[in-house]
Amino acid sequence: MDTHRVVVVGGGFAGLQLAKDLKCPDTSITIVDRRNHHLFQPLLYQVATTVLATSEIAWPIRALFRGRKDVSTLLGEVVGVDTEARVVSLKDGNAIPYDTLVLATGARHAYFGRDEWEPFAPGLKALEDATTIRRRLLLAFEKAELEADPERRKAMLTFSIIGAGPTGVEMAGIIAQLAQRTLVEEFRSIDTRSARILLIEAGPRVLPVFPEALSRYAEQSLIKMGVEVRTGIPVTACNENGIAIGDEFVSSRTVIWAAGVQASNAAAWVGAEKDRAGRAVVQPDLTVGGKPEIFIIGDTASVKAADGTPVPGVAPAAKQQGKYVASVIEARRLGIPTPSAFRYRHLGNLATIGPNSAVIDFGKIRLKGGIAWWIWGLAHIYFLIGTRSRLAVGLSWLWIFVSGHHSARLITQKETLKDEV
Repeated sequence: MDTHRVVVVGGGFAGLQLAKDLKCPDTSITIVDRRNHHLFQPLLYQVATTVLATSEIAWPIRALFRGRKDVSTLLGEVVGVDTEARVVSLKDGNAIPYDTLVLATGARHAYFGRDEWEPFAPGLKALEDATTIRRRLLLAFEKAELEADPERRKAMLTFSIIGAGPTGVEMAGIIAQLAQRTLVEEFRSIDTRSARILLIEAGPRVLPVFPEALSRYAEQSLIKMGVEVRTGIPVTACNENGIAIGDEFVSSRTVIWAAGVQASNAAAWVGAEKDRAGRAVVQPDLTVGGKPEIFIIGDTASVKAADGTPVPGVAPAAKQQGKYVASVIEARRLGIPTPSAFRYRHLGNLATIGPNSAVIDFGKIRLKGGIAWWIWGLAHIYFLIGTRSRLAVGLSWLWIFVSGHHSARLITQKETLKDEV
């Protein structure tokens, strides 16, 4: 057989799982990503909030496949696809031919038509986002230490998180811990415990994908930690001075966006139908209608579960899709029947709130509190790549649990945005 060229655009959970599982004779795999690393996104917020270092949740893609001679890795940004010529176009002018194309390009944060808010309320999808947010958090305390005006100081010590899904809840909890415990003895002019942490959710409750009882527990736990929870009221304005919650303006120099995502442009590249979030509507076998040689998976794809509900944009779903597509490509290459339609197996929802506090929904089994927190931690350590990362993250968490001190509190990134006040 001639060598079959599989091009995978995106080195996230879906693309990486596919490349890992696809081991077929006379088949080459080329992974294209605009970053040289795979990122463990479920713990990205912990980099943003000074818990973990960047190297603990990211790995060079080349290193992950150094033992696979059939896998090549290219650093480049895809700008289009010629479906007739079967070529992927890169921003630098290069073109990559394919026989099978897999688009796993993920998603970015979405501002629901208010993109002008992004400079003042950064989202969290990449390492650069995390280090930007970390820098702003730490600079807020540093600038407040120097500020004599009480109103300006109050604004500097007001942290607003927009969106109360798992990322927003988890970030609010760690920022509260940072202010209430970690930094208390390190400043002389300010009392970090006076920091105001706002968690704003336009919907009726926090963690809306969880059962209502667990949602209530999460909200009560956040309130005990000093977080001010606002639900049922949307943010209507955002600028360098703060945010408007409904008709109320709140002076806040640090605003974090955790409210929504928008898929990449992959659907437009291949002429696929899109849903409201820009995700490509795919066939039951995750191919594009009329183009069986093109698969779209992960956060880029709009996929229906067996019961007709949308498959959530979470890491386990992306990994399952990557594994499934690998089996389809392999079956095609070997000339055997391809697997039936993709079926998503839901593994549950998990979210941590603070030390010894988390919620888990496994369907019939629902947990909260300390035992849920330990299960959450063990699950995340298990899915990290490599023994070194598992040990590093585990030790970092143990140190914080025992001492209350976060070790990744370095201001290293130069940025010309509104935090230089």
